[in-house]
Amino acid sequence: MSLRAVPDEELVVLLDADGEAIGSAPKATVHTDATPLHLAFSCHLLDAEGRMLVTRRALTKVAWPGVWTNSCCGHPAPGEAMEDAVRRRLRDELGTGVVDLELVLPAFSYRAVDASGIVEHERCPVYVGRIDGPLEPNPAEVAEWQWVEPERLAQALRATPWAFSPWLVLQAEQLPVLAGAS
Repeated sequence: MSLRAVPDEELVVLLDADGEAIGSAPKATVHTDATPLHLAFSCHLLDAEGRMLVTRRALTKVAWPGVWTNSCCGHPAPGEAMEDAVRRRLRDELGTGVVDLELVLPAFSYRAVDASGIVEHERCPVYVGRIDGPLEPNPAEVAEWQWVEPERLAQALRATPWAFSPWLVLQAEQLPVLAGAS
């Protein structure tokens, strides 16, 4: 199913249960209480000291406003290469670039419901990379940000999982840089 798009309207790739693309839909219409499975990604940025960038989602975000999460998330446009989408969103959301971008969890997928009833239902490959350039977060996307030691983040995720996005909590269980941190 492919819905007709308005020019410059952001589209997301809809997926079937097997993760195969079945069409696209406007991002603005997808995130509801009945969100269909769609393609997304998560990216975790590290600095030269090995610290991880966590961001607090802007209070204007539809899903999980004001919640602490990984460095950057987004959706590839139909036909856009995933690494190109990651680099685009890092520029748009954080005003920075990335080097040594690596796909670490290619099959990560989750479904979660926030307090308002909005559902996230995503196949969400997870990337890790090193920041390349200054950090200039877009306030429409990021309310706050912090560089943290992986061990400290792992401890915080275990102690207060409710303070973080569900996808970060679930990714941390599998993410090599966090799974081994104590």
